[in-house]
Amino acid sequence: MTKTAKKYASFVLMLLMVFVMLFGTMSTAYASEYKTIEDLNGKKIGVQTGCLYETHITDECPDAEIQYFTMPQDMILALNSQKIDAYLIEEVGYYATAAAHPELATLEESAGLCEAAVIIGNNDKQERLLAEINEFIAKHGPDGDGMLDEMYTYWVKNFDAETSRTEQGGFTGENGELIIACEGGYEPFSYVNDEGDCGYDVDFMYRFCREYGYTPNIQRVAFESIAPGAESGKYDIGLNIILSDERDANACLSDVYYTCDIFMVVPGETDEDAGFIAKMKDNFENTFIKESRWKLFASGAGTTLLITLSSIILGTVIGFAVFMLCRKGNRIANGITDAILWLIQGMPTVLLLMILYYIIFGSTRLSGTIVAIVGFTLIFACSMYDMLSVGFGAIGNGQYEAATALGYSDRQSFFKILLPQAARHFLPIYKNEVVTLIKETSVAGYIAIQDLTKISDLVRARTYQAFFALIFTAIIYFVISGVLTRIVGIVEKKIDPKRRPKDKILEGITVEE
Repeated sequence: MTKTAKKYASFVLMLLMVFVMLFGTMSTAYASEYKTIEDLNGKKIGVQTGCLYETHITDECPDAEIQYFTMPQDMILALNSQKIDAYLIEEVGYYATAAAHPELATLEESAGLCEAAVIIGNNDKQERLLAEINEFIAKHGPDGDGMLDEMYTYWVKNFDAETSRTEQGGFTGENGELIIACEGGYEPFSYVNDEGDCGYDVDFMYRFCREYGYTPNIQRVAFESIAPGAESGKYDIGLNIILSDERDANACLSDVYYTCDIFMVVPGETDEDAGFIAKMKDNFENTFIKESRWKLFASGAGTTLLITLSSIILGTVIGFAVFMLCRKGNRIANGITDAILWLIQGMPTVLLLMILYYIIFGSTRLSGTIVAIVGFTLIFACSMYDMLSVGFGAIGNGQYEAATALGYSDRQSFFKILLPQAARHFLPIYKNEVVTLIKETSVAGYIAIQDLTKISDLVRARTYQAFFALIFTAIIYFVISGVLTRIVGIVEKKIDPKRRPKDKILEGITVEE
């Protein structure tokens, strides 16, 4: 297939993808025939990972197919596109989305009771923080001055995304900084608006920090990463941990700081939809214009670009340096390198990042961005080493022998004779590895990094509209990939001996007449 044909094929595939996403975004849930939880036995039920809500319906729905989702808005999209028949969510989360999604309804029967606690990080602050958090809950709970009930009314019963605000300042910090993990994309618990982090969980911790003299450092992480991060000691506090006997026995959990019912959400009756153009306009304004959310995308794209470029540059240098150490057949260097290659290349990227962040650097205060650069640098360095091995393996030994016979030193032979020839073999692979690395950086959000993909998730969590957020994110990745591969392509052409002018090839050669 010619390059032109490939470009047209890519363009057609992209248009097809946009059409499919657009159709899915415009689809509307049909009215549900389900009246009780038992009616959903054998059906597909969505649950947010780590919430354990599925344990409440095992008796009524033993044959239900449970499907797990990272974020609540993903369950709404799945329900509206009929990929699932219902989903479980606590009443707090349902009420936060009800106004934006009138097509949703709940069964009258409660699926169970949700009790949430705070998980305390496994570090030297644990004992003190546990006592202080429990004291704070007792002091301001139902048996105290009732402040937590007032917060619940404000953030849940009367929640309004347009007007609800969290007081941002007033921290004295005499007792140090607290690293606080929350989801960051789940109204009304924790989300991001034009003023910063807010929501019930954020408000809860900000009030605690003011009262006990701490400075809060909010880390927005995937919900399923909160508990592991606290257990490793990376976070001092983790919020919104749903209680269970097993968790209570194995983790350091506070007393319950809020309780609510669990709802089974099903498709409901809907009025006639608004027009297509009106929907698209509303989607665009909510995604980019409202609260200047375009700035979040710009920040996320900058973080993604920083991680990508740093990892490519450092990985190239490290991979090249390791190859130079190993190319002479040093047994110790080759043995260590082979072991590292086996370890890094055999491990999923997400798992590698989480091991680095929560275990190897768990006791440090290194930012998620630095840890991600370390992780992706290791990945790219391993790829670089393999590429160089393939490139130089394609060159016959005679090339080195001929260069030596002409009086070239080992260093001169490598850089002037062998490397340009090897580059013709490994640069096309290098170009593909650059694209692969760019795509792999999309999982960086698992370790509290506000990269482009994570920002897209946070915005979708606010708008519950996926089309423009996902399409724009995809376009940015296409642009970054295109620019970087273009740069590699230019380098590839510059060093290709076949493209060198004849006067350059013969430069330095004296012809006797």
